[in-house]
Amino acid sequence: MKVLCQCGAAAVYTYSDGRLTFRPGADVVQLPYIGYLRERGVVFLNAYTNSPICCPSRAAMWSGRFVHLTQSWNNFKCLDKNYTTWMDILQENGYRTKSFGKLDFTSGGHSVSNRVEAWTRDVPFLLRQEGRPVTDLTGDASTVRVMTKDWNTTDSAARWIRHTAASLSQPFALYLGLNLPHPYPTDSLGPNAGGSTFRSSPYWLKKVSRQLISLPKWLPVEEMHPVDYYSTFTKNCSSNFTEEEVRDIRAFYYAMCAEADAMLGEVVSALSDVGLLSTTLLMFTSDHGELAMEHRQFYKMSMFEGSSHVALLMAGLGMKAGLEVQQPVSLVDIYPTVLDLTGVPVPVGVSGHSLLPLMYQSSLSGDRVHPGWVLSEYHGCNANASTYMLRTGPWKYIAYDDGSSIPPQLFDLSSDEEELKNVAARLPRLCQQLDKALRSIVNYPSVSQAVHRYNRQQFGAWRDSLGENYSSTIASLRWHRDWRKDPRGYERAIDEWLGVSA
Repeated sequence: MKVLCQCGAAAVYTYSDGRLTFRPGADVVQLPYIGYLRERGVVFLNAYTNSPICCPSRAAMWSGRFVHLTQSWNNFKCLDKNYTTWMDILQENGYRTKSFGKLDFTSGGHSVSNRVEAWTRDVPFLLRQEGRPVTDLTGDASTVRVMTKDWNTTDSAARWIRHTAASLSQPFALYLGLNLPHPYPTDSLGPNAGGSTFRSSPYWLKKVSRQLISLPKWLPVEEMHPVDYYSTFTKNCSSNFTEEEVRDIRAFYYAMCAEADAMLGEVVSALSDVGLLSTTLLMFTSDHGELAMEHRQFYKMSMFEGSSHVALLMAGLGMKAGLEVQQPVSLVDIYPTVLDLTGVPVPVGVSGHSLLPLMYQSSLSGDRVHPGWVLSEYHGCNANASTYMLRTGPWKYIAYDDGSSIPPQLFDLSSDEEELKNVAARLPRLCQQLDKALRSIVNYPSVSQAVHRYNRQQFGAWRDSLGENYSSTIASLRWHRDWRKDPRGYERAIDEWLGVSA
């Protein structure tokens, strides 16, 4: 084994809206350790997930490849357990590697409800799949450790830095995966419930400047794009919300971000205490964001900024302090960036590009130059069509399914940060140009067909495996409140989708 770079690397992976890592978003909540990274290193102002949901996004980050190339279609179908990640390559090249907390990039995880909802999204019915988003105040002004699982994981990572990394004669790579600021399961909805509770304590809520919390504007329901309406309904957000409810949800989300920031602080402090901070690349990023009631939605599963725009900051190893990079980048770029930094050759077939030239303001030529566009795609639950986003310059172009059966969306983010003005119908020539560029990256109608086939095959196999328990099992999933209104009708709709006789 040959060690090519005697530096350490520490990555903290969360669920944070990237717009909170720079101003004006950073003003709404105190995030001192994200601020520390921003001041000491590089913040990428336009970083995006390659798929706005947990497992596929992480699959892209760990593999460096777009999700259609690894067929990471949903939270159940991602990478094989033996897939070679950039951490594996670092280990092969002499690094001591250690991972703590949430990994979530291999197939087979998440709930049955989550996978069935993804498989059946082509079925023409509307069922609420999530709990209505709510807030939960816990503890008092001295309650710091709300998300105890993440704190315990962070403690383990900090101990490893102090007791193991500090005494190593070889470089190290540490990964810490947090659940925060992911909403908590809503306990009253039973064991199958998804995460729809935003929970925090008065201690963390004091870090939020409530007067700066913006109330997002919503389009009238009749003006919503059909895929966006499906998302709103299945996320249980189609009923009325008071301004106070919306403001509370956003405040609690920001408070949860503040708690996650403190965990980042524990890593920074541990590295500093043992003298490793100056020789370690410190990275903070996230798998997706959180809509927090923007566009009448919470959660992710959307190409809107709140969901797809992620945090990405790097500091250490001689980077220019306070550098802000405007160019769009994405999570697949992390793989070649880490390997490039450590001097390890980047394997053939990686979708991403090294960010080192942007971080160190150096120049490259040929195919190593970042193309300046970002691809994100989504094939999972809470969206009833495969969705493809091309982000380039000021434009965000969103295409669906086969490119013709569902109208596209086009937003000019330079003049429409809230993404309320779909200008696709007004700019057809530009849409054609962007669609041509998108198809040069991915044959998305063909990918959509592959997902359709996969969904039918997987659901059919799951149904067959249940035998006579099928009807009772499907009726008990997260959509059970709506399913019981017409169970036979919903089963018939599935039969018609599968093309089988009832």
